[in-house]
Amino acid sequence: MVNVILHGCCGAMGKAVSGLAAGMEDVRIVAGVDRTAGEMDGYRVYDSLDACTEKADVVVDFASAAAVDGLLAYCEKRGLALVLCTTGLSEEQLEKVKTCSGKTAVLRSANMSLGVNLLLKLVQDAAKVLAAAGFDMEIVEKHHNRKLDAPSGTALALADSLNEALDGEYHYEYDRHERHAKRDPKEIGISSVRGGSIVGEHDVIFAGQDEVVTLSHTAYSRTIFAKGALEAAVFLKGRPAGLYTMADVIAARA
Repeated sequence: MVNVILHGCCGAMGKAVSGLAAGMEDVRIVAGVDRTAGEMDGYRVYDSLDACTEKADVVVDFASAAAVDGLLAYCEKRGLALVLCTTGLSEEQLEKVKTCSGKTAVLRSANMSLGVNLLLKLVQDAAKVLAAAGFDMEIVEKHHNRKLDAPSGTALALADSLNEALDGEYHYEYDRHERHAKRDPKEIGISSVRGGSIVGEHDVIFAGQDEVVTLSHTAYSRTIFAKGALEAAVFLKGRPAGLYTMADVIAARA
């Protein structure tokens, strides 16, 4: 049994994780943390991590970037494993993630979906062939109108995967409205759409002369992210200190 503290339990993703965990035999949420204390799905909710008295194996985080500094300090101090799902982190916070992973096991992923993490590998395979053939690469991501960060963490992870496959020779172009020039062959364009209740869509477009190849992922519900986060929690229990990704979870399943 993996005992979990759910950080950000009252948000949309927190509720999805909580509901899914209730039907699992190998995971139990022992406490939640959110702005308002109370009860939820049979466990106590605290208004801060420091107020939480339950013992756990892993913290699963779906809160906000503003709460990440305190979360990392809490897990580092207690040697508590962490599944960090919050996106939109600053460079300073990313450095703190690395520091924390030196003291405890941290799994950070821009997207907890198994499908997206497979897509990260597929785009690398495509880039090695198509970029060399002169194809331009563009990423279009779409999310609901309440998402705070843009571009999405997943879009940036996809861009990084493309660039990694191409020896880091490309740069990212986020906005062209003030630029009146031809497209740089060495750029990866990233565009964001925000509207309605779109859970998450990502298209990686390889545009060549007279042909286009598109690799896509569409999330139809938050359940896929909740499932990935809980699988990550099960994977992380008992792991040594270090920085892990969903690729490690997928490899362990193979």
